[in-house]
Amino acid sequence: MKLTTCIAAALASSLALSAAHAQTPVTAASFKSTRNLTPADLSSLRTELKSSKKQITAETLRLTADEATKFWPVYDEYAAELTKLKDTRYALVAEYVNGFGKYTDAQAATFIQKWVDADVAEDQLRAKYVPRVAKVLPGIKSATFFQIDRRLNMAISLQIASQLPILQLQADVPK
Repeated sequence: MKLTTCIAAALASSLALSAAHAQTPVTAASFKSTRNLTPADLSSLRTELKSSKKQITAETLRLTADEATKFWPVYDEYAAELTKLKDTRYALVAEYVNGFGKYTDAQAATFIQKWVDADVAEDQLRAKYVPRVAKVLPGIKSATFFQIDRRLNMAISLQIASQLPILQLQADVPK
């Protein structure tokens, strides 16, 4: 129960931070970094996030030994497929960071369509795994896993989004 409270507190503080960002948005001038976001930067972050997600899931989802034996291989398959989809998401974040200040209307439209497509692909993967997880866990534990997974993904997405300025602010970037 303590861990669930910690997760709830982390989510609440992420929401509070986002509300603060909404009132005082990241400015374009403060956002534009002196160096590009590299694949190594993203790789390091992703490794830490994957490890943390699995640890939180393991601590929060109370499984019997038999359930754990059946569940974790399915989880690992799901995580591997999700990682491939997240490759697209993190490439989009890098594209955004590295292109901020230079987007045209057409590039912005293409970017947001790619972002929505990535959202749809992640939702489709989750839907694909609902029956697979249901085969190895009882209904409540299966639903609990997807609640945990969804909440963690939302918290991570919120954290990333709160660090990116709104595209319209790119006009404020000094050339």
